[in-house]
Amino acid sequence: MKHTNIEPETARSPALSKRAARRVIQRAFVLVGRDKNIRQHLREASLNTLWTIEDWGLEWTVTVERGRFEFHRGRTGRPQVTYSWLRAEDFFNQVESGASNPEAFQCQGGREVQRLLGPVFLAFAKSLNGVLQHPFDDDGERLV
Repeated sequence: MKHTNIEPETARSPALSKRAARRVIQRAFVLVGRDKNIRQHLREASLNTLWTIEDWGLEWTVTVERGRFEFHRGRTGRPQVTYSWLRAEDFFNQVESGASNPEAFQCQGGREVQRLLGPVFLAFAKSLNGVLQHPFDDDGERLV
């Protein structure tokens, strides 16, 4: 497996292996789950979301149950909302800029659930950018 350092100027499209990408994405969701504002925002919610990056064949599920987040590698259950990007580059560009390319990104699911998850996506993008800048877990182990 090839490990690469992520320089700040390359964070838009970092050179990550699929395994490293899963690890930094999972770490970002751990950090989102620690955000008291997000947990409070979702304190009544029970949601199952699917996230995919098609060109890498990555899928992960994030389940929210009363403000608690569970990250699952791969597809589990029946998602109420599906976020899908055609390419990893589109995913990282959207995470960094906050703007989506309608030709490269799709969000499927009810409008109410999408509105509810808007702050979660923003918190995730902020957390992922932070993890890409400082790719270490709580124990100081390098994620990439």
